[in-house]
Amino acid sequence: MVGFEHATPGILCMVLFALGLLLFELQRTSRGHKHFIRRIPGIDAVEDAIGSCAEMGRSVVFTTALTDVGPVLYACLGVLHSVAKRTAGYKLKLVVPQYSPEAMAIVEDSVRDAYNDAGRGAAFDPQSIVFLSSEQFAFASGYMGLVHREKAGAAFLFGVFAAEALVLAEAGQQVGAKQVAASVSPEQVAFFICTCDYTLIGEELFGASAYLSREPVQVATLAAQDRLKLLFAVLIALGVACATAKELVPGLAMPEIASFFSADWSIFAWK
Repeated sequence: MVGFEHATPGILCMVLFALGLLLFELQRTSRGHKHFIRRIPGIDAVEDAIGSCAEMGRSVVFTTALTDVGPVLYACLGVLHSVAKRTAGYKLKLVVPQYSPEAMAIVEDSVRDAYNDAGRGAAFDPQSIVFLSSEQFAFASGYMGLVHREKAGAAFLFGVFAAEALVLAEAGQQVGAKQVAASVSPEQVAFFICTCDYTLIGEELFGASAYLSREPVQVATLAAQDRLKLLFAVLIALGVACATAKELVPGLAMPEIASFFSADWSIFAWK
């Protein structure tokens, strides 16, 4: 299996455990189990920004920037669906500039579904999904021009960003748009904090998407990830406690948790 040729038995067991936990959570969710997801302040910021646009009669811009087809895009779609549904309900103009041609088709379907869910399917305009460029700074230039022409009242920047992040955010600042950003690119978070009204950091993007969409796969995946992170935190705490005890009491026999993951396949060799 690709990626597991150098895996130890401990690592393989952990991977199988994680897969089993994910399947278990998917099964629970499909049976109607309601997972609790804490509402984060970023969700309020999204709703407030759309409300401000409704009061001012200005358009809404939502971009996934450099995000290609993958887990981050699907997380962005959960938020985009909610934003599109609200803008349709308020009869606001929504513009979704795109960087990736592959992602563009998926984004268009998501926005169309949101308009249908809002009961305003006939109001959906395919031209609102705008392909700018698949070149990084050409996309940034196109985005700046679009935001200025539309005089956007709210701008949502969700997904993967690179050196163009500050350029995009400054465009919204110049037209007085309320901006909410969410990035899985740690090096760009500081720029968004300085220029946006609210910034979702890292995995908050996935949490917001699951909260807003309530899509079973996203909710189950989020639940499984949280349980795995709790398990890893417990293992780290146990490892630190065991190492500390051995240092404080020389000769004390304590289990080495790291050895479980580092032991190779030779432990199964016949002697």
